[in-house]
Order: sequence, then C-alpha cells, then structure tokens
Amino acid sequence: MLYGIGALFAMLLVIGLFLPSQSRFVVITEVNAPPATVFALVNDMRRTNLWLPISDVDPNARVIFSGPARGVGSTRTWDGTVAGSGTQTITESRPHEHVEVRLNPGEPGETRTWFDIAGGYGRTQVSWGFEHDYGLNIIGRYFGLAVTGVIRRDYEQNLASLKELAESLPAADFGDLEIEHIVVDAADVALRPASSTPDPAAMSEAMAEAYFEILTFIDRHGLTEAGAPLSITRRFSGSELRFDAGIPVRGLSEDTPESDGSVRMARTYAGAVVRVRHTGSYRSLSETHRKTLAYLAVLGIEQNGDAWESYVSDPTETPENELQTWVYYPVLDR
Repeated sequence: MLYGIGALFAMLLVIGLFLPSQSRFVVITEVNAPPATVFALVNDMRRTNLWLPISDVDPNARVIFSGPARGVGSTRTWDGTVAGSGTQTITESRPHEHVEVRLNPGEPGETRTWFDIAGGYGRTQVSWGFEHDYGLNIIGRYFGLAVTGVIRRDYEQNLASLKELAESLPAADFGDLEIEHIVVDAADVALRPASSTPDPAAMSEAMAEAYFEILTFIDRHGLTEAGAPLSITRRFSGSELRFDAGIPVRGLSEDTPESDGSVRMARTYAGAVVRVRHTGSYRSLSETHRKTLAYLAVLGIEQNGDAWESYVSDPTETPENELQTWVYYPVLDR
C-alpha cells in the first residue's frame, strides 16, 4: 500500500511538473461609450467598486480605500468572512489606453490583471486580462487548472457590469480636455448681475455692458484690476441665462462701498476646483461645459457651487481660434 501511495504521489508530481505554470486569459467586450469614460471607471478604485463590488460576494466585508483617488497607487483593501482578505492596487496607468492592477502585490499569491482600451467607429473595445504565475508550486498548478474557467466566467460577468455602467453615464467624450484638480484662494471681485438668452452674441453684448459699469466702479473708487474678467453662472430662468460678470480687484479700503448702483463687492470661491483650459471661440464654450459635467458624473465628483469662466485673452487682440479661457467647477473632491 505504501509503495502504491508513493507511486501515485510520484505520478502526480511528475504530471504537475508538466502542467502549465501560469494561468492566463483575456476577455473582450465592446462598449457604447467613449474610451475616457471606460478608463475613468477602471482607473479609480472607488469607481471600480461600482461594477466590481466586494459586497456582492460578502455584504459584511469591510472595504477601505487608500492612496491617490486615481491612477498609480489607488488601492482597495477588503476583509470579510466570505470574501476573505485582499488588496488591489493600480500599478500602471496610461490615460484612456491602459490600466494594470496587482492583487496582493508583493505577496506569494500576487496576481496581475490589466485593461487595454481602444476606441474607434463610435465604440470602445475593452480587453481585460488575467495572469497568475504558480512557479514550481505543484498544488497551485492543479488548483489553477481547476479554477481558471470559473475565474474567466466571473471576469466575463463583471466586464458586462462595467459595460452596462459605462453606457448609462453621459456620452460626452471628455478625453480631449485639459483637466486639473487644484485649490484656489479667495479674491476680492467687483460683480454686476446680468442676463441674456444663451446665444453668444447676446451674451457678449450683456457682458460688455456689465464690464463697462464695473470698470466705471473701479475707476470711481480708486481700485485696480487684479485679474482677468470672469463670469459666474447662476441659473437658467426659462430661456434666460442669469450670471454675474466680474473683475478681480485690489486696493480696497475702509472707504470702498459694498455696492454702488448695480455693482457690488464680493469674495470669490475658495477651495477645491476642477479647472479646464478652453482654447478657441467663446461659441464652443458650451461644449466644454458639457464635457466637464460628463467628467464629473463619470468620476462621481459632486459640484460644490456655481461654475465660472475666466477670460484670459483679450478678444480685441487675439485671433478667435487662440482665445484662452479657464473654466472652473467648485467640487467636493476626494
């Protein structure tokens, strides 16, 4: 009997040495959403939790997010009775193209997964790969042979969840925006309320009238311009856009009135913002706003106040296609 057991063990050992030392597969789907949307959902561990939630496996598992909100270092750690414990960390990130994630990085059970994202013809192809190297671990090789098919089916189901989520979000492609997450300080600003129809010509006329009154206020009270003109979007009322035109100022004193006619003094927003550079005609600013709002929605970033625009270029001296405008959205960012 001992000889038989020994022979069986030897046979399993020999067979194990010829089994694949690596489990590897790639699952692919097409998503009716821009590459930037898909990338945002896999490049942020908190967003990953929307389509690959640990709670589906173990509702009582404790999940902790750490590291940067997005990109390399973004980490999700969990600990539960059913799901066990583990860590996922983003180790590579190329905007709108590739994200690599390591499961239990640096440990013997480390697993590598990755996403390759390619856009074209109005759709995005997403490839999700899995790779685990068992090395000379014979038991691991047998285990991999048994469970790789099950893991692949899980990947296919989770990729379908990613597809469903991506296609439910705003379709605007924000992949071409120059986006920054920064913190801005408050500044003194002279404001005048204005309104117009959401037509570039009408808005330009309303702004010109408002800026003329603000400049008159600045001269009358001995103030100095301290920045580019801006406009703060307040609200739509029917077909009318209400906004505040403003010019940052310095030189305030005790004699500076809080208001004079339709112009009043105020302080600008201070805190976290998403800032987007817009280059080109003012007529296309609405498209930049639409893309920025899609960016905020996809990443789950909550707006924290009224957006504003800062007109860096002088339109009387700068060609229309070279006009520079900063678009700001106050946010409650992570």
